[in-house]
Amino acid sequence: TDNSEIAALRARQQRNFLATLIISQGVPMLLAGDEVGRTQRGNNNAYCQDSKISWYDWEWRDDERALHAFTKQLIRLRRAHPVFRRTRFLEGRGSPGADLPDVWWMRPDGRRMTQRDWRHGGARSIGVFLNGDEIHAQTPQGDPVVDDSFLLLFNAHHEPIEFKLPTKRFGTRWKLELSTAEPELEPGARSYPARATLVVESRSAVVFRRGW
Repeated sequence: TDNSEIAALRARQQRNFLATLIISQGVPMLLAGDEVGRTQRGNNNAYCQDSKISWYDWEWRDDERALHAFTKQLIRLRRAHPVFRRTRFLEGRGSPGADLPDVWWMRPDGRRMTQRDWRHGGARSIGVFLNGDEIHAQTPQGDPVVDDSFLLLFNAHHEPIEFKLPTKRFGTRWKLELSTAEPELEPGARSYPARATLVVESRSAVVFRRGW
């Protein structure tokens, strides 16, 4: 398409899917070319095609280079933070005496998700707190694995949504790590205090690191 709005949305959706995959728990499964938007023209079983459908084009356009750079940023983030690479399932609770659980699922108003919220078929947004103090793993030397804590905000709605950040209990300040709507922003380019209200662009995700 020559429609710039559609092209921009498609590029943002590519970043959304890559971000959602790489910061999820478990092993990210990427097909060669996903990092530059290689589509195989919609063919998901092109192993028998010796044509442009399956070939890898090494002459990248500017938008493909930009997506490649964003993917590298995501991979660096995952490799640097074990909170995204847990070896045990999230439980929604902390160890005895812990102030916060290992994970906390939030509505846009910053409050905890209820069973009713989980059953709401029209919900298009969610926030996730990942506690770096509750990874429940050990280094090869037997030391506990501890990491920064992160807040992930997802908006799958076709309109922007206001999110209210959680209370000081979770962190007094949050620093932007990345945004799929504004991939050019550097980590730390923006920061917000606890309970601040911010707008998350339609069909986008933002990742914050706790800055205390």
